[in-house]
Amino acid sequence: MAEAYPWQASLWQQLAGRTQHAHAYLLHGPQGIGKRALAERLMALLLCQRPEALQACGQCKSCMLLKAGSHPDNYVLEPEEADKPIKVDQVRELVSFVVQTAQLGGRKVILIEPVEAMNINAANALLKSLEEPSGNTVLLLVSHQPSRLLPTIKSRCQQQACPLPGQAQSEAWLASALPDSDEAERLELLSLAAGSPLLAVRLQAQGVREQRAQVVEGVKKLLKQQQSPTQLAEGWNSIPLLLLFDWFCDWSNLILRYQLTRDEEGLGLSDMRKVVQYLAQKSPQGKVLEIQDWILAQRQKVLGKANLNRVLLLEALLASWAMLPGQR
Repeated sequence: MAEAYPWQASLWQQLAGRTQHAHAYLLHGPQGIGKRALAERLMALLLCQRPEALQACGQCKSCMLLKAGSHPDNYVLEPEEADKPIKVDQVRELVSFVVQTAQLGGRKVILIEPVEAMNINAANALLKSLEEPSGNTVLLLVSHQPSRLLPTIKSRCQQQACPLPGQAQSEAWLASALPDSDEAERLELLSLAAGSPLLAVRLQAQGVREQRAQVVEGVKKLLKQQQSPTQLAEGWNSIPLLLLFDWFCDWSNLILRYQLTRDEEGLGLSDMRKVVQYLAQKSPQGKVLEIQDWILAQRQKVLGKANLNRVLLLEALLASWAMLPGQR
């Protein structure tokens, strides 16, 4: 059964305690706060034949089939490969499932995650099913970026923002999830995950602190002209592109903030504080704004799964970054 997270307790009571369910829910919020687990718990409850105390029983035929991954009235739609779009053909298969009668005589429950991975054709193919799902069908849509969804998709769902854990809750949960880590490491991971504890665990597993150290060292060498943009772009091959754009976006924000406030407390994580302060003092604000606009535009392309030339994109980013200081 999907894990129950403490920060979701009151939302769970509200969702699970309903006597009438919407035909479509849009569960949205930042990545790494447990939206998928919440959707899976709700899916199990909606399919369960003998729910008890607002939970799926885990023992009935329906629960056993769901556990085995062979429930005939359950459908999970996600990209066929990580970071790829959900295709229109996948949605057409789902639509033909929607019109069938539930085989166990109860509800049919569909989980789609992430909804924003659907391209425009796929999203349009889903609209009719969202508007009038046949029989007793509930669609659970999970989104990390609801702003990228078609307004027509959003308007056909009951939208539900999923709660973020507080700092103390995140720290406590992370301490139990990563018992071998120390407090400083956990705080750094939470900061890199923008406060999302589940994302912090995933980042730790992919070696994010080592990746970050490699990038920070590279940026320092770039500014001292000890390494070229091309060398760095090729050397960062194993680091996720979105992570790199997130960091450069964050650093450009911190530079602008320091230029406006001169607040040394607001320079971000300690590994880049001196660099951020140096660039804020040496770079013309117009140039920083220009680079930030460019980074945001490229980040959207990365999020939209555009077919990008990774090395050329990073070379362009690093070349403009190297030119930031000294152009007053």
